[in-house]
Amino acid sequence: MSARHRPELSADAAELMRLVRERYIGSGEFNGLHIRAKLVEPTRAPAIELLNAGLIEVMTGADYMNIHIRPWPSRRSVEDQIQDIKDLDSADYGVCLYPTTAGMKGVRLPSKLNGRPYARAMARGKGTLELAYFQFDVLEQYRNDSRFRFSFGDSGASMGLSDEAFEDEDVFERDHVGLNHIGFAYDLTRYDPTDADSPIERRVAVFYCDLITLTPEHQRRWETYEVDGTDLEPHPLWWNGQMGRWPDGVGPFTRLFMELENLNELAILAFGEAMFRSTDRPAEMGWLLRPSQREWDDFVLQLDKLLSDNLRSEFFKAVGIESVDERGQRMGTLKRFERFLQSGGVAVDQAKRIVSPMALVRNARQGPAHRIRDNLTDRTFVHQQIELLREIYSALGATRHWLATHPKCTDWEEKHKELQTYML
Repeated sequence: MSARHRPELSADAAELMRLVRERYIGSGEFNGLHIRAKLVEPTRAPAIELLNAGLIEVMTGADYMNIHIRPWPSRRSVEDQIQDIKDLDSADYGVCLYPTTAGMKGVRLPSKLNGRPYARAMARGKGTLELAYFQFDVLEQYRNDSRFRFSFGDSGASMGLSDEAFEDEDVFERDHVGLNHIGFAYDLTRYDPTDADSPIERRVAVFYCDLITLTPEHQRRWETYEVDGTDLEPHPLWWNGQMGRWPDGVGPFTRLFMELENLNELAILAFGEAMFRSTDRPAEMGWLLRPSQREWDDFVLQLDKLLSDNLRSEFFKAVGIESVDERGQRMGTLKRFERFLQSGGVAVDQAKRIVSPMALVRNARQGPAHRIRDNLTDRTFVHQQIELLREIYSALGATRHWLATHPKCTDWEEKHKELQTYML
């Protein structure tokens, strides 16, 4: 409703509107005005007047578990909210009143919000758990900056200044920032998994309540990466986790490391030695932040370290696979792994198929090691990464299926086998 056509408020409604705005802006976290006990009766009629004018919203337990934060603009009708006010009595815990975007229109914001675009957006009515969306490479600075702890997940990430950097007097106060609930989001309206040229629009999603904790300098930096979120959907694993729901699946990186753990458990049962040195995921291992040659080369380097370089010589000794072949030629870990499969009855062609994706990673790693390459952009890298991960954890899964048939592994049970795998 425009100011030109907005009806004049009564004195009581105008005063209540002033109190709602004062509480909202002055709280520091954009909390609502709590109405309960002796405040119920004096505010009933003016609250209904403000609701009819579209200037406030009512938050109750029907909206969100904690009425002292507004996660998003009310999804209930004005009539339902008016009924909340009518039904309210002094015995109830009460409700919270929040200004709408219309209720904050034209209101002069305090100078402390200057240079803080996301704090100003919340001051204008954005909800605590509304999402802003950004280009994926907004994360690049934090991943590449040694002062920050950066951790990748399959559906989200986190970053924050390290304890050492926090105490370092040479680190500017503006860089004392962190975000623990970064999510990933996708626009898959034009994605075709069979077409490597079809676009996968992977973005970053962050709650407004988290963005307002950033310093003004970092809020402005994030603002330059902001994108329209019209066709974007947050990753279901991340979103459900933020809403307190148990996950029904895992991403491909998590599945890969689950398979490494499975193989170690089976190898120890069958042969007394773990197959891999480590099953821990490096904090920086995750999706390509941009589809560039350099990002791809770094990814396959990490992946090869987790596969070929991660296989233990002690394991091969335990299963009787020597480090040299019949001609006295030294064998690499992947060749020894193939020989191990064959020694247990896996057909030659099947053993080669299992090792094949790991050999592709090894070959891809050797490319940048032996020549200088331009850092080109190739959007098919996004598809290639997904497909390579799928092939690798499938190969590891096939090895797990076979190894689980060993006589010493008959009582072994795979953990979390009911979880589906989200490939994006």
